[in-house]
Amino acid sequence: MSDDAYAQLPYRPNVGAALFDRGGRVLVCRRADLPNAEGAAGVWQLPQGGIDDGEDPARAVLRELREEVGTDNAEILGHHPEWLSYDLPPHLLGRALGGRYRGQRQLWFALRYLGGDDEIRLDLDPHPEFDAWRWLPLDALPTLEVGFKRSTYAVLATAFAPYAAAAAGIAAAC
Repeated sequence: MSDDAYAQLPYRPNVGAALFDRGGRVLVCRRADLPNAEGAAGVWQLPQGGIDDGEDPARAVLRELREEVGTDNAEILGHHPEWLSYDLPPHLLGRALGGRYRGQRQLWFALRYLGGDDEIRLDLDPHPEFDAWRWLPLDALPTLEVGFKRSTYAVLATAFAPYAAAAAGIAAAC
C-alpha cells in the first residue's frame, strides 16, 4: 500500500484511561506482547481501547478498564476537551489495528480509582494485553517508552494535573 493510500485510512475511535489512585498517581501497564522491548523495561502505557459502534465513550472507558485491568471500580472525574490523534509509525502501518486504520483518535478520561490494589487483575482475560502494572506520578508519563504516543502523554501530563491533585484530595480547580 502506498503512503497516499495509508493517508486515506481513517483513525480508529478509541478511549483512554488515566486512572488515579488516592495518592494522585496514575496507573501504567506493561504490554504483554512486548515485555522485553525498549530494553528490559518493556513498553508501558495507559489503558485504552476501541469504542464499539454506537457506544457512549464514558461507558467504553469503564468497559476497557474492566477488560484490561480487571476492574471498573472508578468514577469519572472528567475528560480532555479534545479528541487526540496519533498516526502509527511506518513499520506498523498495514499490520497493527487490523491494517484498517492509520492510527487512533482518542478521547481521554481522568478517573479516580475507588478500589484497592488487590482488585487490579491482569489475568482475567484469556489473552491479557498487559503482564505488569504500577502507579507513577503523572509527570512521568512523557518519559515512558511509548514512542509514537509520547506527544499524547505529554498533553495528558499537563492537562490532567488538576485531576491528579483532586484524586489525591489536594484542592485544585478541575
